[in-house]
Amino acid sequence: MGKTNGEKGKEGEQMKDKNIEEKLLNELRINPVIQVAVKKVGTSRATYYRLRKDKSFAKKADQAIEEGVKMICDMAESQLISAIRDRNMTSIIFWLKNRHPAYKDKLELEGRVSLQNEKLTPEQEEKIVKALKLGFGKENKNGNVTNRPRD
Repeated sequence: MGKTNGEKGKEGEQMKDKNIEEKLLNELRINPVIQVAVKKVGTSRATYYRLRKDKSFAKKADQAIEEGVKMICDMAESQLISAIRDRNMTSIIFWLKNRHPAYKDKLELEGRVSLQNEKLTPEQEEKIVKALKLGFGKENKNGNVTNRPRD
């Protein structure tokens, strides 16, 4: 006994979805922007999000996007290096600020705590010192925590 028109329609729709899924995944590996990928494949964002309801497709799509992002980052870094070779000062500064610890932006904090006729308990002092060490990680020879290099 043959298949009914309804069964043939569902099979055709499933085949079409699988075809769109593969095309979308391939496109997302090249260009990880959903709007651009669906447009190139000739489908809609709504279709993409409907397909994502399938956890298997959602996982594959996330992986494809991650691969695409890595590829774009590699391309961007390659262009940045080319600009550095061309002595582009903005590119040189960007590279150093993001890749070399001596050129990174620094945050310096300074302040005083004033308690009106209240003394900290040894436990409170210990907790404050511990918190400062976690935040700044430096203690000078006097036992004071600072964000400046050690003396």
